[in-house]
Amino acid sequence: MPPSANFHDWKPSHNPWAIALTVTLATFMEVLDTSIANVALPHIAGSLGASQDEATWVLTSYLVSSAVILPISGWLMARMGRKRFYMSCVILFTACSLLCGVAPTLPFLILARVLQGIGGGGLAPSEQAILADTFPIEKRGQAFAVYGMAVVCAPAIGPTLGGWITDNFNWHWIFFINLPVGLLSLYLSNRLVEDPPYLIEEKKQQQLQKKSVDFTGLGLVATGVGCLEFVLDKGQEKDWFGDQMITTFAILAAVTLIFFVWWEWRHPDPIVDLKLLRNRNFGTAVFLQFVLGMVLFGSTVLIPQFLQSLMGYTAERAGMALSPGAVVLMFMMPVAGRLVGKVKDARMLVAIGYTVTALGLYNLTRLDLDASFSEIVIMRSLQVMGLSLIFIPISTLNYVGVPRDKNNQISSFSNFARNLGGSVGTAMLTTFLQRTQQTHQQTLGSHVVAGGTRYMLYLDTTKNALIKLGHTADSAQQLAVGRAWQTLLRQSSMLSYQNAFWALSVMIACLIPLPFIMRKPPPRKAAPEESMGH
Repeated sequence: MPPSANFHDWKPSHNPWAIALTVTLATFMEVLDTSIANVALPHIAGSLGASQDEATWVLTSYLVSSAVILPISGWLMARMGRKRFYMSCVILFTACSLLCGVAPTLPFLILARVLQGIGGGGLAPSEQAILADTFPIEKRGQAFAVYGMAVVCAPAIGPTLGGWITDNFNWHWIFFINLPVGLLSLYLSNRLVEDPPYLIEEKKQQQLQKKSVDFTGLGLVATGVGCLEFVLDKGQEKDWFGDQMITTFAILAAVTLIFFVWWEWRHPDPIVDLKLLRNRNFGTAVFLQFVLGMVLFGSTVLIPQFLQSLMGYTAERAGMALSPGAVVLMFMMPVAGRLVGKVKDARMLVAIGYTVTALGLYNLTRLDLDASFSEIVIMRSLQVMGLSLIFIPISTLNYVGVPRDKNNQISSFSNFARNLGGSVGTAMLTTFLQRTQQTHQQTLGSHVVAGGTRYMLYLDTTKNALIKLGHTADSAQQLAVGRAWQTLLRQSSMLSYQNAFWALSVMIACLIPLPFIMRKPPPRKAAPEESMGH
């Protein structure tokens, strides 16, 4: 359905920046809630009489349901109308936040989280599509900077806020705080957000044509993505393909998704328009969004894990170490947004962003057990500095050369790619850490030989210190051996984290030339015509 002829004359009735802040509010709430829930898991498990493993379903259930809704968000926006779909997502997310907060049992909480994920998953793609239509092309970079602050900064703020809430109140409040934000977002969205003429026309045409729903495609994508997300989330915990359930779900995901691609490619009215990937710009941008998700979510998981498991930080203090990085991002996002509007070739910004990010990740390989709080803050701030130069230009280049009536599908695709990248990156890095730690443990252990000069010197020094503290000679000897073993484990774990940062930096460095595969953006004055497609 081509856009209506009067689209270029259309402008939103309200200030575009008021609309941008309104839709960003709900997305920020959703992303923040996801990262806050991680911190509260031990409290939830203790309160509801569940084990730690059982409590992780609070996270898994949300991730699976939100992952399922992401790729079909574009189709749902076209069917329901984008404003109606967006407001439905806000209502569902807010109502289910209330249910999560009052959950009396773990199964009730998990069910509420599934429904909350369905609402939350549709917020980010809706917002991105709304911004793409609300702002002219030359200001899209600045608009996506507002959106980027929600998507990128919320995960960094979440652990600090989550730790503070659970320490000072209880875990129920991590869900209750969504209620006022959700209600405010709903009120403002109803007043300010509107669908452009081409979307209204497209919806009318669909109602007149009464196209049948592609239930086969809908079932395939829900099953395939759901199984894949389950495998990625639970794989390392269950020893990957050593577990029959993981193997079964992995095979089911692979078969279902392959059949889904074949089915949707041939369908006249697909749930997910896979043929958009033939557009060189968009296909490359989707891959870059996938890698961005791996780096963004992967590093946000690695650093707090390192600080809490090896350096004894609380969740709140680990979050405080990440928060200055969020401030750096909040400063850099508007800068990147302005640069996109001024620099002739946005691809150069992406390449610079990858270079800065690769250097920042390589710098994290210096992170050791003696690092001070200030050193960690500086390292994290340098690591995230380049992300805005990747996120904003890619989000803008997504729409170059693609028909405007595909904006809903584009935003749905790119958000799905970034979230899937986050799941893949987290799963890969967790597995990488476990495997390399075992390797380092064996290597370091081979040097700990009974009778070895350095080992015996360490034992004697530790034993003498413990005897001075009042331990008997036998007790001190046993404690000294135990401490030597604990030191070996901590050192091997530290080395595995350094290896993970090195691997991430190498992967990002290899992507520096990739943005230049994309077509060069057209001259600024020709951008509107280009955005309509040819």
